Order: sequence, then structure tokens, then C-alpha cells
Amino acid sequence: MSRTRTAGQASARQLRSLPPVAPNPPPVAISALAALSDEIAGCRACPRLVEWREQVARAPRAAFAGETYWGRPVPGFGDPAARVLVVGLAPAAHGGNRTGRVFTGDRSGDWLFGALHRAGYASRPTSVSADDGLTLHDAYVTAAVRCAPPANKPTPEERDRCRPYLVRELALLGSVRVVVALGAFAYEALWRALRAAGVALPSPRPRFGHGAEVPTARATVICSYHPSQQNTFTGRLTEGMLDAVLARARHLSAGAAAG
Repeated sequence: MSRTRTAGQASARQLRSLPPVAPNPPPVAISALAALSDEIAGCRACPRLVEWREQVARAPRAAFAGETYWGRPVPGFGDPAARVLVVGLAPAAHGGNRTGRVFTGDRSGDWLFGALHRAGYASRPTSVSADDGLTLHDAYVTAAVRCAPPANKPTPEERDRCRPYLVRELALLGSVRVVVALGAFAYEALWRALRAAGVALPSPRPRFGHGAEVPTARATVICSYHPSQQNTFTGRLTEGMLDAVLARARHLSAGAAAG
């Protein structure tokens, strides 16, 4: 019997009708999450990534001339009581590396936060800067690699150096019941983080595919194509497809909390 299944469909109205209540995390967890974010922002473990992120920050794209780039690793962002965790690949050179917030200031972020807003997780459909007033409810967004990589391609070694941060986020986000992996790279990084955390996992690892679900003892993993321009411009990922993944995430996380 296959260990995976495909995410179902649900409308935005149906999503918002599901129970939104998640238990509040203890203050110590909130404090620890904030401390972890500070630690991530100060990381210099990968020389290639440090050089690239700072080089990009020194030479802004013409569209952002005059802006001061963040130019550091980008921590996760969202609700400490989240039941749904979204894991992406890495910050974009002129997106998160510029704004200091994950999936913020680029087209991929427009797609992701637009979908999160339609699903009732985000207070607004756009994410343009770290101080734009956007808040998330019941969702937390992070990345497998915290620095913008050249050509948007981290090495396996860079992925592995970042792994402890994701392991610690998973430990501190105790209410998470569903993890949405955006792309095959994020899926593999998440799998390795779960294994490092001691979570019992099926073997062999189920193949990545859009809408595939993998139940684990820690959380159900749902796979989605990454909202990259390559995927969205070609129609490989549509708004309806991403909405369906978040609908399924909402349904599963509400059911897990009720159970």
C-alpha cells in the first residue's frame, strides 16, 4: 500500500469555516524562538553564502537603488502557535536577502502570501517589507537554507549546515501538525531534519510529487511545487493547485488538534 496520497480540494469559504483555534505556546517557547531567530541572523557558517549575500547587498538591483539590503541569513516568520509550517528552499537574492523576511519582496512571495491570505492564514495578500504590518495566524514560514545562494542553488553541504536550525524550529513550534514542503529540495531537507530529530520515518522515503502526503509521527508532510517564476509562468503550479494544498493542510491540522 502506498504511503502517500494526494491533497484534496476545498474553497476559501470552507477553509475559513474550519476551527481556527490553536493552543498558545508557553512564553519560554516564544522567547526561545526569538532567540533562535537572532542566532540565525548572525550565522556565518557558509563562506560561499556569506560572500554572495553580502556582495548582492552591496550592489542592489536598479529597481531597489537606494534601499539598504538586509544581507544576512533570514529567520522564519509567523505564528509561534502555528499548526501549519511552510518550508521553502532559500531566500531570494533581491527578495528575503533584501527585506530580511522570508518570501518577502519577490514574485514567489506574492504567490505564497496570496495563497496564505485566501486560506485565512495571512492578514494581507502581499508581503513587501518586514515592517508592512503583515501577520500570520496558525501558520509559520521558514526555509531549508537561510542565506540567498548563487543561482538559487545551495550545495548539499550548505543545506546540511542549516539543518539544526530547522530541527530546533520544529522542536519549538510544538503545535505544528502539518508541514508543507515547497519543492523537492525543501522536502529532502525537511526529511533529513525530521530524521535528525529522531522522528520515525517510512523507508524508503516516498517520492516527491505535488499534493503527495506522508504521515509521520511528528506531522503530516504535504508536498507542493515551489511557487517559483519558472513553475508559475509555465502553469506547472496554478493558484488552484496551491490553494488545494493549503486547504488540505487546514483540514488535517484542524483534525489533528481536535483529536
